[in-house]
Amino acid sequence: MIMNLGLIVVCVLIGGCQTFPSETMVLLDAVIEEVNLSESNGVGDINEDILISFTNKESIAFFEEVITTARKQRGESTLSNPDYDVMIQYEETADGGRLPTHGLHIWLGDKDKPSYLMYMMGEEVYSTSAKTTNKLRSYILEEQ
Repeated sequence: MIMNLGLIVVCVLIGGCQTFPSETMVLLDAVIEEVNLSESNGVGDINEDILISFTNKESIAFFEEVITTARKQRGESTLSNPDYDVMIQYEETADGGRLPTHGLHIWLGDKDKPSYLMYMMGEEVYSTSAKTTNKLRSYILEEQ
């Protein structure tokens, strides 16, 4: 009886832990004007030599989805240098000012594998689904 009760408690604890959503990346609550992509110079640095600039609503919405659905990974990162830097530029504010640009790194995954993202000044690594990677690969590699 006690062993069965212990087994039930363990199952509830494990199941309860799995019901909490994992942490995702966030962006500012503002309209994105442009998403700029460049080849990366390494973690913590941003290459301002833009390779591709996405300004149409469909592309911007896609990148916003990629970023805000990427899930935080547990444990230490063993990733090498990122493939790309991403600069998220927001529209001018009502008073004519500019919000800060969001800087991110992307490690573009192989087909049917996850990709990884990291805030420019962060240490946490976030991953995408394989399906997102496949679409991300088409956005990036077809534009080059």
